[in-house]
Amino acid sequence: MLPFRSDRQRYHRAAKDDLEHLLRSGMLMPANRAEGRIMALEVSGPARRHLLLGGLAASVLPGRVLAASPKTRSSIHQEDDFTVPPHRVYAALTDEKEFAAFTGAPAKIGAGEGGAFSLFSGAILGRTIELAPDRRVVQAWRDSDWGPGVYSVAKFELSAAGQSTHLVFDQGGYPISDYASLVSGWHSHYWEPMKKYFGK
Repeated sequence: MLPFRSDRQRYHRAAKDDLEHLLRSGMLMPANRAEGRIMALEVSGPARRHLLLGGLAASVLPGRVLAASPKTRSSIHQEDDFTVPPHRVYAALTDEKEFAAFTGAPAKIGAGEGGAFSLFSGAILGRTIELAPDRRVVQAWRDSDWGPGVYSVAKFELSAAGQSTHLVFDQGGYPISDYASLVSGWHSHYWEPMKKYFGK
């Protein structure tokens, strides 16, 4: 199963099962509907899950929770910390040998701005738009399943925090339907394996 695509399928299955269970148990009650989709929920008990509701991602917490609007789903913002200096994180993102080492998957990354890349055996494709050594990487990034000419912009900002690195990640321009799989995919295919790799 290819990265991000496998997250998408797993997320849909888990969300469907969780939603059905919580509705049957009475922990969730539809608050209103629009176009046949559950747009808001009344939550009782300590329910604390991440569900896909009629194609909309929502964090389910006690009380009334609204599903994410198309506007909030049009961009992804994540932050994480790594126990190595910025040059190590920068190399992991831009050097094909380093990338293949932390992901365990084949990677080809062209050198310099404008260089093309092919990651996870061609599942992810794109070009590097901007490089600021040890500080910033900006990519035109796409899943090979997306339609012709559809690219997102992925930006990785790195800053030193002592001997560690704080990473700020932003992505926009992707198909809205892939929001949930991308949110989980960056963690499962980038941040988590990168942390394990640096911990060696």
